[in-house]
Amino acid sequence: MFAKAYAMASQYTQPLIISTRLFDKTVECALGSFVIINSEGWIATAAHVFQAGTTFQQNAPEIEAYKQQISGIQQDNKLNDRQKKKAIAKTKVNPKWVTNYSLWRGRDDFRIEDVKFLPEADLAIGRLVPFDPNYISEYPTLKNPLNLLPGTSLCRLGFPFHNVKSTFNENTGGFLLDNGVLPVPRFPIEGIYTRNLMVKPSANGNYNIEFLETSSPGLRGQSGGAIFDVNGTLWSIQSSTQHLYLGFNPKIQTNGKEIEEHQFLNVGWGVHPETLVGFLKENGVNINLSST
Repeated sequence: MFAKAYAMASQYTQPLIISTRLFDKTVECALGSFVIINSEGWIATAAHVFQAGTTFQQNAPEIEAYKQQISGIQQDNKLNDRQKKKAIAKTKVNPKWVTNYSLWRGRDDFRIEDVKFLPEADLAIGRLVPFDPNYISEYPTLKNPLNLLPGTSLCRLGFPFHNVKSTFNENTGGFLLDNGVLPVPRFPIEGIYTRNLMVKPSANGNYNIEFLETSSPGLRGQSGGAIFDVNGTLWSIQSSTQHLYLGFNPKIQTNGKEIEEHQFLNVGWGVHPETLVGFLKENGVNINLSST
């Protein structure tokens, strides 16, 4: 049912690889998705995929203060070597400070400019630079928010179930993806549009900030990816998975003990079409809107 739509969405849904190097020199990688909105290179994704970059910026002054403190101890002529080592050992340090950060945007030469956030909707937009309009062959038509029918079959696309790793080169100050990371395989999952979750009106009052719920969960690696219908029309940007308590707790035996196992329905939340279209228009992004 979604074969043709999947082929279309595979063009405009691309991977994001987030690499971070921590103060203790460990390297961590995460995988997300983004959607190319138009031929000018504008994209949309989940705001939370930028969290590592935000942490990097927040940690920078703390790391600099730590370095200055260490430098002050080392240059203190009143202290002998043993006293310096003891003072340095007592200096407060966070081994999980983010010292280096990289966001790989589907190609080595892409960078993102003009980034704007709508945190309440977990939405971020930006512009790929440099961008060649021929990079992809299909650009999305966005769903008209005036014509939404609960029960509509939708498909979510992203990049789960794939292990991404990178190393940090101390000499170049850059990250290098491990062999086998690329290309990143896509994975679709279908569900139906169930209901809307209202947050609040936008600051300018022109649209509501809300989420669209689907009967299937979003998977890790699909954050920021496309939620689309059988025609390939883009309805939403994947945000999160919610766990709805079902109200019954069957008892099971585990290691000789009887325990209650709580049951949940995992559903997906995506940025509602009204919010997505409203925020893009608010920021002057050209979009192709469906007639129905």
